[in-house]
Amino acid sequence: MTLRIRRILVPIGDLQAVPRAALRLAASVAAVTKARIELFHAVAPTSRLASRAPRQRRQDSFSPPTPGDELQQAQRRLERIATSAWAEGCRVASSVAADAPPHEAIVRRALASRADLVIAATHAHRRIARLFLRNTDWELIRYCPCPLLLARSGTMRREPSILVAVDPFHAHAKPARLDAQLLAVGNGIAHVLGGSVHLFHAYMPLTAYVEGTLGEPVLWESAEIEEVHGAQIRRGFNRLADQAGIPRSRRHLVMGDVRSELADAVRRLHASLVVMGAVSRSGLRRLFIGSTAERVLDQLRCDILIVKPRGFETQVPRKIPR
Repeated sequence: MTLRIRRILVPIGDLQAVPRAALRLAASVAAVTKARIELFHAVAPTSRLASRAPRQRRQDSFSPPTPGDELQQAQRRLERIATSAWAEGCRVASSVAADAPPHEAIVRRALASRADLVIAATHAHRRIARLFLRNTDWELIRYCPCPLLLARSGTMRREPSILVAVDPFHAHAKPARLDAQLLAVGNGIAHVLGGSVHLFHAYMPLTAYVEGTLGEPVLWESAEIEEVHGAQIRRGFNRLADQAGIPRSRRHLVMGDVRSELADAVRRLHASLVVMGAVSRSGLRRLFIGSTAERVLDQLRCDILIVKPRGFETQVPRKIPR
């Protein structure tokens, strides 16, 4: 699978706080791919503007805006953004819809417009927000059917270092071909931008707790078993790299926690983009997703491309529920 980009969707949640990093990144990608950009904003079907309006001395002196007014105002604002300097040389359209919640509105628009890529701004999250996954970007990681580019840098550099994070030893928890798919996408981007692809995987050592002489738990480690474990991981990792044509100088296999090790690799390689997959690994989908993408998102300071496995079908309905 290569990433062919013809239509880019850029959701804008707050029209008064334009996500400039996402807009600049969209322009950078469009400049290379000649893609068409669409700006999108969703207005909640039930207006709350009246409740936010200042109190009037006379009850009849204020007429609350209608949903139609909100849509027209949003459309005009998007059109002004579309004609601003950031979009110079790009084909830019805009659309608004009365739809909610935001992530479902974005997914529905992506499906309707047949978007090849969604570019969304992302921000650091509080711990409680991470726990309950209520933020729009978390929800897009789970439900967006097309590749999702989370913008941090605001530009797509020429000849970038692209770090593809794979997990070839958990095939039971995800589609077995997802890693090859991620590498194909990474190689496709590198081909277009003239960059280089690096392969990354972090694994934890084999350890176990056994009962000590007094019944207390004691950490048990075996150097021999660890060596066998490490050798097995290296073989699988190198097999995947060989199939993708990744030279040994660009293979990064480390022992340690994926969150800190991946962030360290990004800093060390000055990576512009991390490509990773997102799959559900738990029956408790609303609380625990178990995806590397969600666990490391706040640790990375570069752009992140989230790719779903082939055959992924979003659970967001195409039509707005009545």
